[in-house]
Amino acid sequence: MLVSEKIIDTADSVIAATYKRPPIVFAKGEGCTLWDTEGRTYADFVSGIAVCNLGHAHPRVAKVLSAQAETLLHVSNLYYTIPQTELAAWLVEQSFADRVFFCNSGAEANEAAIKLARKYFKDKGEDARYRIITMEKSFHGRTMATLSATGQEKIKKGFDPVLNGFDFVPFNDADALRDKIGPSVCAVMLEPIQGEGGVRCPDTGYLKQVRDICDAAGILLIFDEIQTGIGRTGTLFAYEHFGIEPDIMTLAKALGNGLPIGAMLAREQIAESFGPGSHASTFGGTPIVTAASLEVLKTLSEEKIIEHCQEIGAYFKERLLWLKDRHEIIEDVRGIGLLLGMRLKINGEDIVSTCMEKGFLINCIQETILRFVPPLVVQKDAIDSLVEYLDEIMANIR
Repeated sequence: MLVSEKIIDTADSVIAATYKRPPIVFAKGEGCTLWDTEGRTYADFVSGIAVCNLGHAHPRVAKVLSAQAETLLHVSNLYYTIPQTELAAWLVEQSFADRVFFCNSGAEANEAAIKLARKYFKDKGEDARYRIITMEKSFHGRTMATLSATGQEKIKKGFDPVLNGFDFVPFNDADALRDKIGPSVCAVMLEPIQGEGGVRCPDTGYLKQVRDICDAAGILLIFDEIQTGIGRTGTLFAYEHFGIEPDIMTLAKALGNGLPIGAMLAREQIAESFGPGSHASTFGGTPIVTAASLEVLKTLSEEKIIEHCQEIGAYFKERLLWLKDRHEIIEDVRGIGLLLGMRLKINGEDIVSTCMEKGFLINCIQETILRFVPPLVVQKDAIDSLVEYLDEIMANIR
């Protein structure tokens, strides 16, 4: 029996079957390449679902992890630690925010944002304001609050009744949002670019309209940048593309390059509502994950990887548009930086499987959209190889 077969048999007998996985066991990664237990290599255009922005086994991150593991792993948030403080200071310096709350995942970061938005208005004496407007086709997580905030019925299936307090409007429809605002609304929460919803980008001026609507109504604007943040779109945070700032922002995924960390950032006046005892996380911002995260951010900056993302993302999109011109099954190409999607007129799952057999990892969302989120360090030769193979596959689709 092959090593992979033994691992797969054991996994299928002991791990909850919440994922439908291909029969591959990965054992090693370096840069944009993964190796399975049989020694086959794969060009990674998934990067742990937009997580490994520096690629796999980055030497700077590995070095910091090793050093921190020999120094201090965990003391809880009852005490101050150096890495957590330094990471929070870095995030504040580079963003609109004044305060940071650390947790372990994107869902937890969004939970914190939801709680903070409600408590902020409670503290102001506006108890009636508790509802949050989110977008159709959005994705904010799988905890009970965040799936309730998600605008996709398939995520909620089987978990009724979902939590009260969330309303939904179409993305890119400012009039629908304006009409939904009422005296019970405390915030609007949205992804600047909908990732799981199909790599859907905002129309020109839309996010500025959203900001203006929130300001006019005296409510908060929350940006879920869990997938778009940390350089993925060619700027450190996606909101920088659009000339506006949120009041609260959530981060996770690439913040740790594979280590579990989430963060909620907020302006001072709002963050004041999270006083002692109001919210907590035992493992949020432990020394080891914050030390690694700070090194991730320093590496992105010092090695000009975000600038590379801008350039290589434009090149990748150009190559995908070249494919669109050649194949009628492609409806459109969308995205910014290295958060790219290609909408097909057919189900894309078979293309994902065929690519995997050839050594390319991509994924399909919303059944018909191929999503490409490689490490930000990806190079042209890897992109060209994938595009050439996609061209070959699509030439044989009738």
